[in-house]
Amino acid sequence: MAASERRPRADRDGAGGAGNLKRKRRKAVLAATAGALALGGAAVVVPTAFADDPVSEALAGASEILPVDDSLLGLVDVGEVEQLTESLTYADAQDAVTVSGPDAGYVKVHFERLLLNDGDYVTVSSPDGAESYRYEESMVDAWATSITGDTAIVELHRAESSPASDALGVLIDRAAYGFASDVVDALVAEQADAAHPEESVCSGDEKKSSACYRSSYPEVVEHAEPVARLLIDGTVLCTAFRVGEDNRMLTNHHCFTETWEAQQTEVWFGYDCVACGADAANIPVKVSGQQVLKTSKPLDYTLFTVDNFSRIDQFGYLELADEPAKAGEAIYIPQHPAGRPTEIAMESSVDGGNCVVKNAVYDGYVAGSDVSYYCDTEFGSSGSPVISRDTHEVVALHHFGGCPNSGVNAQLIKAEIGHLL
Repeated sequence: MAASERRPRADRDGAGGAGNLKRKRRKAVLAATAGALALGGAAVVVPTAFADDPVSEALAGASEILPVDDSLLGLVDVGEVEQLTESLTYADAQDAVTVSGPDAGYVKVHFERLLLNDGDYVTVSSPDGAESYRYEESMVDAWATSITGDTAIVELHRAESSPASDALGVLIDRAAYGFASDVVDALVAEQADAAHPEESVCSGDEKKSSACYRSSYPEVVEHAEPVARLLIDGTVLCTAFRVGEDNRMLTNHHCFTETWEAQQTEVWFGYDCVACGADAANIPVKVSGQQVLKTSKPLDYTLFTVDNFSRIDQFGYLELADEPAKAGEAIYIPQHPAGRPTEIAMESSVDGGNCVVKNAVYDGYVAGSDVSYYCDTEFGSSGSPVISRDTHEVVALHHFGGCPNSGVNAQLIKAEIGHLL
């Protein structure tokens, strides 16, 4: 993914225990790396092969941020924002308003102002009520949670005794409408062609829906459950995952960097296809980002929390690996490419079968900071975990396309955030 003038807008392709793990108790062990790097600077690099040396040797003394080819970051918006002038006040006779965008993939309304009496509330729902979100507290300049489909119903629920006041109620000043899935796919393909002849899909697209692996690789699918789709500021996509058993999420720095951005980010869990080959997806559990705990441009990570953590605790968590990745090690990448339901990159004809680590030490934003591979990824996959097939621990945080694609060595990230996990 990449950065825009103000902040990274869309992801540059970037993607993203053992035994009888129970999702909720999956431990996340982040490998410790001796000594944290003192990193500074600014820029990015077209990842170029680095010597297959031990990580400690390759990174010794590294402190300069390398220049990066922005074409590897690939910006793409998956929706558009339109201005609205809708309101539901305590003085109005009506108590509901419909916000609709023909053929939209989702509708996300924005509250210019929401002022309520105690006990009153507003709901934003799908027409059939399958999705519904309740807002009981007054707020200003805030996005409501998105509704899947092209129509959202905003309804004001107030007590009969409430005063007839124009000052109380909800003002809706804009809405984000997601592009239909075929439009998003076309935009992603166009962007990839413009940015790089082999942006991230390295030899045909060998990713598969997670549903296709439920019977053959149940443990792989289980470890894909902590991986979430991000919808940032109504129109931008990334991927993230739970790290550790506490309320902690990990994504890329180029996805967002500040708490106010986290709070305008939706985090979708359980967004996968109902069956292999099916177009229908399960209704996701959606929560919002809450607080950025730490972020780094050199290592391209952002560690953050979510609100309503108890709602997503059931999806389990991942561990960062104890040991560095090794060249030839089999890996897989659960991800939300182009915002689609969970897909897993586990096969690679470039590698002769399984996706494997190509270079255990590879250039990223900093020389030698990355791990490279030919697993397929796309725009929207930034922030995905690169997971060992042997240990099911995270060996890298995916962030670059380019074939080989690459992710930041998990041990370097652990050295900076281990005390926060």
